Amino acid sequence: MAVLEIESTDLAPSIVARPAPAFAMSVDVEDYFHVWAFSDVIKPAYWDGFALRVEASTRAALRLFDEHQVKATFFILGWVAERAPGLVREIAAAGHEIGSHGCNHEKLGALGRKGFEADARRSKALLEDIAGAPVRGFRAPGFSVDKAKTPWAHEVLARAGYAYSSSTHPIAHDHYGDPHAPRSPYRPIAGADLLEAPVATAQAFGRRISCAGGGWFRAAPYAMSSALLERARAQLDGPPIFYFHPWELDADQPRIAGASAKSKLRHYLNLKSMPSKLGRLLAAKDWGRIDEALGLVANGGGIG
Repeated sequence: MAVLEIESTDLAPSIVARPAPAFAMSVDVEDYFHVWAFSDVIKPAYWDGFALRVEASTRAALRLFDEHQVKATFFILGWVAERAPGLVREIAAAGHEIGSHGCNHEKLGALGRKGFEADARRSKALLEDIAGAPVRGFRAPGFSVDKAKTPWAHEVLARAGYAYSSSTHPIAHDHYGDPHAPRSPYRPIAGADLLEAPVATAQAFGRRISCAGGGWFRAAPYAMSSALLERARAQLDGPPIFYFHPWELDADQPRIAGASAKSKLRHYLNLKSMPSKLGRLLAAKDWGRIDEALGLVANGGGIG
């Protein structure tokens, strides 16, 4: 696989102390009641009425990473950071990258350009203030950076001071995605340093298949997921990026009444086997933070 070369900027030095990790691990830090699968029955106005479980489930992820000596990127929802600032500091202190997942899990199209700019700047400042570390990366809720629907998104992120976005899932899906979008990291704005680093897909059986994690990973046999990630590594000009949510490690979470059967199937599928399956994946491959894998900082989190 070709090594992605990144030009140096103030936010993104390109000096790497050791070889970049082959695969990038990421966590979208949100609780079980934040997910889009339940957004038609749980409105943001009701979120504070739910018991916060994200601290315990995120610490379960931290223990898995520590066990397998893996550093990851945590895209943290501003709503969570405001209520659990100690968790943010704990993640940063363990050597993981802190990234933004926006403030209130709203898709970019619903926010509009002005709303998104305020959201992107506020979440970045909030996380940097709590963590005491720079926030270089952004992941849009619902992978809602879309060239057709939100053509202004990358410009907003660049203006807000982000070095990269990992906000596209280049597949056909009923909630997100563009099966014709780039699969490898690319610069979406001519003359700007901002990178878009899509989550992992592999070309197989004549079509694109997601191997990026989440419900796809819980649904597929482990051997298939692992093989597709290796195929993605060979095909992509950059690191395959994997993601999951802390609630996927929380099999005992409350069940949501009123959600559709399809939403329940997607959300609850194979939660009990997720911790062991994820641990197996962590042990099997060379994982690291997204900023390290893209060559934006020295391996280990320090600026080169």
